[in-house]
Amino acid sequence: MFEINNVKIGQEYSPYIIAELSANHGGSIDVAKESIRLAKESGASAVKIQSYTPDTMTIDSKKSDFFIADGLWKGYTLFDLYKEAYTPFEWHEELFRYAKEIGITLFSSPFDETAIDLLKSLNAPAYKIASFELVDIPLIKLAAQCGKPLLLSTGMASISEVREALDTALRYGSGEVLLFHCISSYPAPEKDSNLRNIEFLRKEFGVEVGLSDHTLTNLAATVSIGIGASAIEKHFKPSDSTQVPDSSFSITPCQLKTLVSDCNDAWNSLGKAGFHRSSSEKGSRKHRRSLYFMNNLNKGSVIKKTDIRAIRPGNGLPPKFADEIIGKCLCIDVERGDPVTLDAFSSSE
Repeated sequence: MFEINNVKIGQEYSPYIIAELSANHGGSIDVAKESIRLAKESGASAVKIQSYTPDTMTIDSKKSDFFIADGLWKGYTLFDLYKEAYTPFEWHEELFRYAKEIGITLFSSPFDETAIDLLKSLNAPAYKIASFELVDIPLIKLAAQCGKPLLLSTGMASISEVREALDTALRYGSGEVLLFHCISSYPAPEKDSNLRNIEFLRKEFGVEVGLSDHTLTNLAATVSIGIGASAIEKHFKPSDSTQVPDSSFSITPCQLKTLVSDCNDAWNSLGKAGFHRSSSEKGSRKHRRSLYFMNNLNKGSVIKKTDIRAIRPGNGLPPKFADEIIGKCLCIDVERGDPVTLDAFSSSE
């Protein structure tokens, strides 16, 4: 368990839902602020942005290495993609201030040292390392040294790469680390979600584990709560009309509201370990089977098998006592439909 802005994150607490804005501001700070407001109204725990510039991510080159050959962003150069998608550094102070004003946590994924310096100056409450940066051990070290909770996405990573990144985070940071199981495909097919990796990561590394979900529905995220995910990250767009590089696998405010509700319902349905009966069942106990008299019988009658029967409701003795009741002598008169109780039999029996 750890905290971000005084909100506890762990399996024993309600799911921490992060709305990832990414490129969905479409180059407008007003849209970015509106998205933050909509995420809060939809019930998200936090909003995450990304802190980079095209020049800190790559170089402006037309060489084949820098062209995206397939997938959602086919035809882009890396530089042109990041130029279209980035959140300008000049926006950050205003976005952090706005989020604080309306009462929702905002943090970011830094992609280089300049981004970490910027986020430190804004007292960012947490840092997220993207899957593609999990192998950038110097970056993880710098982020960890900020002394804030560190979230690490594990898309594409081998177990040894996860271990090295986590060891770095723990060695240089606050010790407050969460791993995100992640499939780095955009969008990710639900059949490839492999949610049992959440169980594996927790058992293998002993830290909190969440899901960074790139599927097109909320199903995988909701199911992951039952497997023990303590946080969910999902790309978020302000409306269906948003048309930017990340919009096709992002959810709307309505879908985010449903995600928050469904994940909380899933978490509440888990209950606590151990055998406990729900208080909502109390009213149903009276409708269980119990022993009732089937005939009108006078005091002194000896009970035969045909005189009693296990039926609903449950006001008589439990059915397991039927063999003990047969052959006993009544000490009172009884009528058909009376519950069988110990008071009906002589205390000397």
